[in-house]
Amino acid sequence: MSKGLTHFDPQGNAQMVDVTDKAVTQREARAAGSVSMSPETLALIASGGHKKGDVLAVARIAGIQGAKRCADLIPLCHPLMLSSVKVEFALDHERNAVDIIAICKLAGQTGVEMEALTAVSVAALTIYDMCKAVDKAMVVSDIRLLAKSGGRSGEWHFDGAVKA
Repeated sequence: MSKGLTHFDPQGNAQMVDVTDKAVTQREARAAGSVSMSPETLALIASGGHKKGDVLAVARIAGIQGAKRCADLIPLCHPLMLSSVKVEFALDHERNAVDIIAICKLAGQTGVEMEALTAVSVAALTIYDMCKAVDKAMVVSDIRLLAKSGGRSGEWHFDGAVKA
């Protein structure tokens, strides 16, 4: 963190980062998270037997919408013209979990990490919302940035180590 916190001016006031002079580059971010649940809830999702409909289809749309509305939720995020948002799911029957991956892309002056993280978060919360009537003990966890590319800082990949 040699550059310090960029969302504060020298006097310590919150500010939106000025990206006026930054170059437009191709940027991509990939984020992940999980929703753990009972085996019965996972089976219900897998079978498509939920009375509210296809849980993962609804969560996918919610995640995409979340990425698009990120600047409305996170006060100092820039509104971005996303060129692609993908939300993918994998059912892990050994862990009784739905794993979520979101990938956001654009050509712009600032990164899309927050949009990818928001997509995962909103998709996970949608899964919880749709299934809470049958499983209130679900756990949303491990929301994290996996990778980003583009911009001055270039490539970054999560190495799995938690920094204290």
